[in-house]
This record gives sequence, structure tokens and C-alpha cells, in this order.
Amino acid sequence: MTISNPALVEAKKQDSESFWRSENAKAIGLFVISLALFLAFWELGANMKWFAKGMPTASKTLQELWWWSTHPFFDNGPNDLGIGWNLLISLRRVAIGYTLASIIAVPLGILIGISPVAYKAFNPYVQLLKPVSPLAWLPLGLYIFRDSELTGIFIILISSIWPTLTNTAFGVANVNPEYLDVSKTLGASRLRTVFKIIIPAALPNIVSGLRISMGISWLVIVAAEMLLGTGLGYFIWNEWNNLYIPNILVAIFIIGLVGLILDSLFAALEKFVAFGRKA
Repeated sequence: MTISNPALVEAKKQDSESFWRSENAKAIGLFVISLALFLAFWELGANMKWFAKGMPTASKTLQELWWWSTHPFFDNGPNDLGIGWNLLISLRRVAIGYTLASIIAVPLGILIGISPVAYKAFNPYVQLLKPVSPLAWLPLGLYIFRDSELTGIFIILISSIWPTLTNTAFGVANVNPEYLDVSKTLGASRLRTVFKIIIPAALPNIVSGLRISMGISWLVIVAAEMLLGTGLGYFIWNEWNNLYIPNILVAIFIIGLVGLILDSLFAALEKFVAFGRKA
């Protein structure tokens, strides 16, 4: 029997914490330095005409970012909305389409994962439709729904369903057989086994699929909105028609920032449900 020295354990803990603090400090420092160099190069290059004609300076773009950030919710009509309203419109479309896709994908993925018959029946659909570009569905959506809002939601649904479906099916199909053997030994019903054993064991894979689907949803809606009207995608397209590049760069930054926040939320959830994984 080995007896641990409390002082030694505490020293190792402090060394570990010190290491991580040092590493995080270095990472933050490197990020700040690289960002400053990037902005300086951008400012100098734009002023010296190194880039394409009309490329705005970093200072001009940051000025526009500050203006849009401090005036996000003005409303001068459907074609002149603050960027906050456009962001909320895009998020609303993504939330509805993504939720509908998840409601379909998770149960269907569980069914495919536990049933070889269902896998053979539905796999051809998955393999046929998964590679299709989401924007290829746009004309069909407009023809069927005759409504830009419903079409946007449809595009999100059809594009985000596949990662969740395939990850769920994979997670369910690869549940440790020992768990299932124990469930049978205890006489658990099939339904109880699904909810008490299979779904909890497959949850990390399910959340990973949901995370990927969210990233795809946010990626696709911007492109779709360029043709649908309203939303961040339309904001970018409208600014392109106005040939005002700083606002396009502002929108790109906001899209990236929101995508980062959404991904971070799902990363935290993924870490929370990952069994046996250290925090």
C-alpha cells in the first residue's frame, strides 16, 4: 500500500496550476501581439495601396464596427435595419430550422443505430442526400413554400440534419456490449434499455453531432439570406451593392464572433457529457 505525501501532492498541484497559468498567459500575449501586427499590416497596406482598390483601412473598419455596435437596433424600413435586428433574424431562422432538424435526426439516428434493418433501409437516403450542397435546395424551397422565411428554415433543416443523424447512429451502434448484457441480465425492457443505457452512453456522440450541425447551420444561413432578404446574409449583399466594404467586414466579424460563441457553448456541453474525460 502506497502512502502519498500530502506536501508532495500539494507541490505537484501548484506546479501544474502554475504551468497552466503560464501557458495561458503566453497564449494571450501571443494573441494580442499577433492581432496588433495584423492590424498594423492591414492599416499600412491599405494606406500604401498594397491591396485591392478601395480596400478600407483597419481604423475605418473598427470605426464602423463601433458605430454598428452602438446603434444595433434602428429600423428605417425592411431594407435598412440595424445589424442587431439582422442578427436576431438570422438566429431565429437558425434556431427554428436547427431544432426541427434535431427533433428528426436524434430519434432517427437512434433507430438506425439499434436496428440493422433500419440502417440498411435509411442509409441509401443518407448517402444520397448528405453530399448535396444546401444551396442546391434553395430554388426548390422557394418553389414549394413561396416564402423566404420558410425557405430559410427549410435550408437550415436539410443541411444540419446529417451530422446529428450520423453521429447519433454511430454512437448508438457502438455502445459497449457489456452495458447491454447487464441490462438483459437485469430483465430491463427494450424501451428502458434505450433510455437508461443506450442514450446516456451515446450522448457524447450525439452532442458532437449537434455541435457540428450548429456550425453548418450558422454557415449556411448567411449564404442563403443573400437571396432571401433580411438577415446578416442580406446585410452583406446589400452593402456589396452599395460598394461599401467596411460594413461587409463588420458583418463578417460579427458572424465569426457569434459562431465562436455558439461553438463554445456546445463545446462546454460536449465536455460536460463526455464520460471519463478530465475537465
